Amino acid sequence: MNKFVLCSVLGLTILSANKDRQHYYSDDLFAREEPIEITLRGDLSALMKDRGQDPQYHNLTFSFRDGEKSASISICSKVRGHFRKDESNCSYPPLLLNFGKAPALGNTPFAGQEKMKLVMPCRGDRYVAREYLVYRIYNLLTPKSFKARLARVTLEDSVKGKTTESFYGILLEEESQMAARNGNVPVEGRIVRPENTVREDFLRMAVFEYLIGNTDWSVQYMQNVKLMAPRPDAQAIPVPYDFDHAGIVAAPYAKPSEMLELASTRIRRYRGFCIEDMTVYQPAFDQFNAIKTQLYGLYTESKLIDASYIKSTTKFMDEFYKTINDPKLARREFLYPCDGSTANVVIKPLDK
Repeated sequence: MNKFVLCSVLGLTILSANKDRQHYYSDDLFAREEPIEITLRGDLSALMKDRGQDPQYHNLTFSFRDGEKSASISICSKVRGHFRKDESNCSYPPLLLNFGKAPALGNTPFAGQEKMKLVMPCRGDRYVAREYLVYRIYNLLTPKSFKARLARVTLEDSVKGKTTESFYGILLEEESQMAARNGNVPVEGRIVRPENTVREDFLRMAVFEYLIGNTDWSVQYMQNVKLMAPRPDAQAIPVPYDFDHAGIVAAPYAKPSEMLELASTRIRRYRGFCIEDMTVYQPAFDQFNAIKTQLYGLYTESKLIDASYIKSTTKFMDEFYKTINDPKLARREFLYPCDGSTANVVIKPLDK
């Protein structure tokens, strides 16, 4: 049965869950690299303070400009997330934008969109720009990834009469649409062990997480990982997201789990399962070697990040490529899950 949440926005009915619907939409939103301009207007103070266990939808006006296209419509939005939702951790919480079936979106880049995640700055939007580039890395590796669009976000509080300076945010492709684009459906409601996922896709993801220095993920608990498959009961494909705790982002609040006994997110730790035959990793290593020029270019040619960060990140990536192309170093790093100790610690979501 479909569940509805009614939000009294000019008579607009917001569809909050419809898992049987096929999602088709214009790709114009994610086809452009230039940041899209977004303005959210309404009682933003009430929205931002609604960070409890069951945040409610709030009425907003959503305006955007993307090149020559622009529109302004009524939507609903609510706070989402876990760590970044906590006011003691982050200045702005992540938001869920719910467009419903607004007809005004028909001739815009948002055509067909019903719900979208909007990543907001936690402690400065420089880290948002860095996280956006991480999504772009995984896009280079596979279409089985979340598309992302950088945005310049302005907040207009209609109650307090205050307007913020614009800052970077990230619009993320909706999960069902990402799955449908790849001929799959989301997998929910069952525990999947990493060993039982599609091996090629898991190894690509696990090596990618090692590249970016991210340990804040697990397949079992779907911690910063979504699962999709051709059928709900078929072998699952893991798709990573939410990279602000990765060493490559270097956010000041990011720390590895104490269980991993790591001093910093800049210290890499391979978090896959034990595979003693190193030849199994070679196809994944080959994929990363194939995109090396494009990967470095994402950073060296970017206008979103400063020269100091480009230099440190280039060095960080140099260390990765040295490891995967040196059999001795690769064996030391990627056989870690076979060694016991902290190798098999499973990262649980913060609300578990």
